Amino acid sequence: MADESESATISLRASDRKLIVGVAGETFPDERRVALVPADVKALVKAGLSVVVQSQAGAAAGFADNAYAQSGAELVVRREELFAQADVVLQVRAAGANPIGFAHDIALLRPGHTLIGLCDPLGNPSAMRQLAERGITCFALELLPRITRAQGMDVLSSQANIAGYKAVLLAAAHLPKLFPMLMTAAGTLTAARVFVVGAGVAGLQAIATARRLGATVKAYDVRPAVKEEVQSLGAKFVEIGMGAEGTGGYAKAMDEEFYRRQREALTPVVAESDVIITTAAVPGKRAPILVTREMVERMSPGAVLVDLAAEQGGNCELTQPGEATTPRGVTIIGCVNLPATVPCHASQTYSRNIATFLSSLVKQGHWAFDTNDEIVSSTLITRKGQVVQPRVKDLLTEFNQ
Repeated sequence: MADESESATISLRASDRKLIVGVAGETFPDERRVALVPADVKALVKAGLSVVVQSQAGAAAGFADNAYAQSGAELVVRREELFAQADVVLQVRAAGANPIGFAHDIALLRPGHTLIGLCDPLGNPSAMRQLAERGITCFALELLPRITRAQGMDVLSSQANIAGYKAVLLAAAHLPKLFPMLMTAAGTLTAARVFVVGAGVAGLQAIATARRLGATVKAYDVRPAVKEEVQSLGAKFVEIGMGAEGTGGYAKAMDEEFYRRQREALTPVVAESDVIITTAAVPGKRAPILVTREMVERMSPGAVLVDLAAEQGGNCELTQPGEATTPRGVTIIGCVNLPATVPCHASQTYSRNIATFLSSLVKQGHWAFDTNDEIVSSTLITRKGQVVQPRVKDLLTEFNQ
């Protein structure tokens, strides 16, 4: 390893052997995505890397073993064999983002391994400490900075885009109405009224999809700056005179008084809506409650609420993660891992993101990255037996106090 006292650039050349990238099958319940698709295997091989894929890793997403072999990957049957061969392990959900599977995988990881994927470092920092103690280098893609140079690597955006689209389809399937206005011989059918809470990537895609299906759409976000984006998609922006703009384009966590006033202002809009799609989340925090039991009771029977924040506790007080419930005749869908229900395209976009990220860290088949680079310093969580990412270090310090 290069002497970091002289340079922050890392170049690992223990031998002339090129890095071996391993693509592990996913073990999170109902996870059907795969971290790398055959088309991107070709790109990594062309960049000088060797690729090993666990047999059937891409099957649930529609990518057969022979497609990987034809793209230049070696196939191995046993997970243990994959981890033994690979220098770099790529996953969709790893470490803290897959706590049950992680208990098995950490025993397969050896000092010097590099793990890249969604790792939930802010929600589960203790898993990052386990990786550090085992001598694993970990890059968590959730912490990619929102800068132009990182757009091609942004897995959160690519997966949220898919979730926003699928959320509208779920709502349409459960709503006892059609979305568009229809003029028929039997009379005019009014358009469904959709209210999207949170105008990030998922919310904007939900707005666009609902509009394409013919619904009338309103949207709200704590960041007033997104008003023009909402309006450009044909939706009406709901203004309540309260904002919570955070850093990096994210919303920031607020106190309970803020959320109480917010719920009070949104109650009339919720009550009149046929469909509500909630997407509000704060990184590393429980999702804020935006729709209370009392607000649901004011909704019309047959209305649908799709909660994309269910995995972080949910934006609706009545959300049950992973379930669809019908309190007072309102269907509440607690979405968990919605991109995995569209595994082919979700895998294609995730794969392109992770391949772009990995390619930026290597040169001629070997590590070559600068720890002072903003992309690296933001995503590099553990290295040389230490948790090195400042935000995760702070969380662990708080946890130990």
